[in-house]
Amino acid sequence: MSAADLAFAVLASVAVLCGWRVFRTDSMVRASFLLMLSFFAVGAIMLLLSAPYLGLATIFMMAVEMMVMALFMVAFMMNPAGLNPMSMVHQQRFAALAGIAVFAGLSLAVLFSDLPERPVDPARPVIRDLGTELLGPSMLSFETAGLTLLAAMIGTVVLSSRNGRYGPADAGARPPGLEPGGEPAGRRPRNEQGEDRHGDAP
Repeated sequence: MSAADLAFAVLASVAVLCGWRVFRTDSMVRASFLLMLSFFAVGAIMLLLSAPYLGLATIFMMAVEMMVMALFMVAFMMNPAGLNPMSMVHQQRFAALAGIAVFAGLSLAVLFSDLPERPVDPARPVIRDLGTELLGPSMLSFETAGLTLLAAMIGTVVLSSRNGRYGPADAGARPPGLEPGGEPAGRRPRNEQGEDRHGDAP
């Protein structure tokens, strides 16, 4: 077994294991990071298969997407920080059957399909050709849309930070406890005099 074969086996195992753990963990934040690791492994497999554009695009896109998702969950979820136990799977029987059926179908397609063999000239600028084919004259539109979405995300955070999930952010807020009647979950905010502000809210 060559080093490339060993790396493929390790990365494939990481991708499958992390993908499975996404549906077994009880935290949406942990699920986000597990999904990110799974996509990282898939992107590394693309690099092993000499597909650098797809591999790097997968890694960069999933890193940003999963990190933003985790941050928004920590900031705005009613479940404090998205870390409290919760069910991550709905319609569990249907989901299990659908997953098995899709896995079996993809496995059969891989095992019994005749894949074409059309080697590409090593000197050909395949990444540049692919970028031109995907974007072409629309590069400016895509860049503008990306900046617009970034501005919208920043504006959403700024507009929503004044009023917290449990009341005005500067008037004290008491998040729910980890157990009924227990102490508030998370960090205990303090006012300018250094006093605990959890007691300010009913």
